[in-house]
Amino acid sequence: MSDSSPLPPARLHPDAELAREALSTPLLSRAVRLARWAGPATRVDAGGGLVDEQLPAAAEALGLGGEEAAADAGEAWRVAVDAGLVDVVDEEEGTVTAGADLALLTGGSPQDVLTIWLAALETVLADASVPDLDGLVDAIAAGDGSGELDLSSLDWDPEAEAEFLDGVLRNLYLLTAGEEGPAGAPVPLPALAASVLVPDDMPEPTDDVLHQVSEAMMRLDDQFRMLEPVGLVEYQPVDEALLVEGDVESDEEPAEPQDETDVSRYGVVRLTPLGLYGLRARLLAAGFEAPAVGDLTDKGADALLDGTAVFPPAAAHAETEQWLARREPLAAARELLAAARGSDKSAPLRRLQCQQALSLVGLSAEPALREVLDDAELGGLARVWLTEHGATDVPPPSEAMIFWLTVDTVAAQLAAEGNSEELRALVEGLARQHSGFFATAWRVEHPATADVLEAMGRLHPDKKIAKEARKAAFKARSQHGG
Repeated sequence: MSDSSPLPPARLHPDAELAREALSTPLLSRAVRLARWAGPATRVDAGGGLVDEQLPAAAEALGLGGEEAAADAGEAWRVAVDAGLVDVVDEEEGTVTAGADLALLTGGSPQDVLTIWLAALETVLADASVPDLDGLVDAIAAGDGSGELDLSSLDWDPEAEAEFLDGVLRNLYLLTAGEEGPAGAPVPLPALAASVLVPDDMPEPTDDVLHQVSEAMMRLDDQFRMLEPVGLVEYQPVDEALLVEGDVESDEEPAEPQDETDVSRYGVVRLTPLGLYGLRARLLAAGFEAPAVGDLTDKGADALLDGTAVFPPAAAHAETEQWLARREPLAAARELLAAARGSDKSAPLRRLQCQQALSLVGLSAEPALREVLDDAELGGLARVWLTEHGATDVPPPSEAMIFWLTVDTVAAQLAAEGNSEELRALVEGLARQHSGFFATAWRVEHPATADVLEAMGRLHPDKKIAKEARKAAFKARSQHGG
């Protein structure tokens, strides 16, 4: 997780709901049952794992059967030990007792439960980065006869494998926390593997890269099967028929399926609400700035406007709603308007965020908007709000205020979106609706006037109008000595 790009705000479920989900996950619930099953006769090895002779009884206590019963019981026991649900009390004798954290699952807070679940998650993630046991046996056999593990023969780099899985999970987090698609939409396994392996500047992946993606899919298929029981993901595995056919592991990349049914055959994964919480906790522990909706509710309006400026629309809306819910509407409106003032580069975007926040405040905010009608920076914004809310006796804006508000609005859109199609449409509309716009606009006393006019010249498709905008930008810079 070395990429330092900003992370979108996560929309987390309440802790109590997440704690209930954690307790109901198959792996943690099994670990709890084994912790309660363990007694004076339970024996563990030097590493704290159940001795082989105990595994059948542990599997029976969990109601497990089949070839994987012992392995599943052993994994649940490791989780119980690592999460503090059982303690090894005598390493030489290999005896255990109930851990101090076991009681927290019934008598602790939701946060206590989630802390224990996070410990369980770390155990599973560590296991998921280890190759299959058959490979480990082969690696030992390939050694010098000492029984030591020969990692070079296994072609396994533990650090690289953990880093790859972290990268995959981070991209899954980005897709889930952001607004690239419907919330919680499943992600095809090939797309997730490619997001980590295919360089951004590679227009078409090479055959070698496509082969790496196919191999990575097989590793991820095994890893997501392991991560589903701990509640991190919901996973539909790769269709076994594809493995038999050899389509996924062949040197040639299969033709991309055209319908959703075929795509799902290659595996699809969805991060659960609990998984979103867990990955965010790991990102925070790794030093990332991983915001969550609700982080700003106890901060001032200045922090709200600056913070939500980089949020996707739905997250900004949710954050603002939570912030307003804690405040009296009129006082909140006054605080927002005060925070929106300023002539710095971020001020236009703050005013845009303020306008959007005020759209969520009811008519009780009207006095605050009337108080700033004569304000040079807020008067235009106030008139728009009052008119939209059906207020009467709203004084018409002067031409100077209209032009100032126009420049401020375009500056805010530039800061928020850059050269977007929406901004291009806004620029075209302004030039069309106001004949002689540029003859007046360059005189506007706004810090961003020249930058806005330059952008309009860059964005407008009509060469003649674009030239007028550039000339106006030059005049604006000359007027202000820039």
